[in-house]
Amino acid sequence: MQGTRNNSIYQQEIQKCCEIFKGWSVVENKTILITGATGLIGVFLIDVIMDQNKRHNSNINIIALGRNEERAKERLGVYWNDIRFRFMIHDVNETFHTEDFKNNIDFIIHGASNTHPILYSKAPIDTIETNVIGTKNLLELAVAQDKCRFVFMSSVEIYGENMSDKEAFQEEDCGYLNCNTLRACYSEGKRLGETLCQAYMATYNIDVVIPRLCRVYGPTMLATDSKVFSQFMLNTVAGDDIILKSEGKQKYSYIYVFDAVTAILTIMTKGKKGEAYNISDINSDITLKELAEYMASINKTKVIYQPPNDKERRGYSIATKAILNSDKLINLGWRCQYKIHEGIRVTYNIMTNKKR
Repeated sequence: MQGTRNNSIYQQEIQKCCEIFKGWSVVENKTILITGATGLIGVFLIDVIMDQNKRHNSNINIIALGRNEERAKERLGVYWNDIRFRFMIHDVNETFHTEDFKNNIDFIIHGASNTHPILYSKAPIDTIETNVIGTKNLLELAVAQDKCRFVFMSSVEIYGENMSDKEAFQEEDCGYLNCNTLRACYSEGKRLGETLCQAYMATYNIDVVIPRLCRVYGPTMLATDSKVFSQFMLNTVAGDDIILKSEGKQKYSYIYVFDAVTAILTIMTKGKKGEAYNISDINSDITLKELAEYMASINKTKVIYQPPNDKERRGYSIATKAILNSDKLINLGWRCQYKIHEGIRVTYNIMTNKKR
C-alpha cells in the first residue's frame, strides 16, 4: 500500500478528490468513526480526509476500526503518529464500551463487511453477523452519542435480480432474491442492516442515511479480493490473459473508488435523514464480456473462458442485470468524474507505478 500511496498519480487523485468535494465545512472539527477502514473504500476515504487535514487544517478526527492491527499498519501506518488519527482494534460483532468514545462521535460510517465471493462461501455466518449484529452494535453506539449521523454503506446486492422491464433500479424498487442460498448471506444481511437502521431511527430518532453502492473498483483493492473486476485487474497488471468464468452477458453498474468516496461524503453531509441513495454512473454500465475485452486490450492479451469451481460458483452473484439509477444522488449535487474506461486506466497506471 505504501508504494501505491507514494505514486504521483495516486497523490493527484487524492488531491483532486479533496477539491471536487465541496462539503468540508460540515465535517471540520468533527470526529468520524469508520469501520472497514482497511478495505478498498475505507483506505481511499481516509487518505482523502487526511489529505484535507494536511492541506487545509480541517481538524477532522478519524477513529478507524479493524480486527487486524498488522493489516492496518500496512494499509494506514503512515498516519499512526498523527494526532487526528486513531486506530482501534475492535470486532464490530462485539458490543462497544460507550465510555471509550465520550459522546464525541459526530459521524459513523459503517463499511465493514465481507465483500467478495470467496469470503461469502468460506465465512457466510461472519458475513451475516457483520451486517446485522455489527450494524446493531454500531447503532447502539450512535444512540449513546449526543448527536451522530449514521452512514450505513449498503449495496446493489439488496435489489437481487431485475425481473422487470425497467433498465435500472431506483431506490424504491425491489428485484428477486432467493434467500434459501448460501450466497444470500451478503444480500440478505445488507437488507436486514437497512431495516435495522430504520427501526433504530423510529425508536431512538437517530439520524441515518444509506448509500447503496454499485460494484466499486480502484487501486486500493486488496490482492486477496476475489470479485470479478479485481481478478481481471490483477490479470491485467500481471500482463496475463483475462480469465472469464461465464459467457460474460451479465450487465452491471461500476464506480471508480474516487467517485464512490465523493458520493459517500455527499450523502453523509447532504442526504435526507432516513433516505437511501444509489451510487452509480450511467457511463459505467457494462457487460462482463465488454469489461474483460477492454482490460485484455490494455496489454494485448486474450480473454480465456473457464468454468468456475464449486467454491467460486457458491459465492458468485446470480444476477444477470444489476444497473442502478443514481438520479436521486445527482439531485444532491454529486457528479461522477470518471467513465469506466478512464477509471480502469487510472487504476492500472497506479498499480503498475506508471507516470501520466
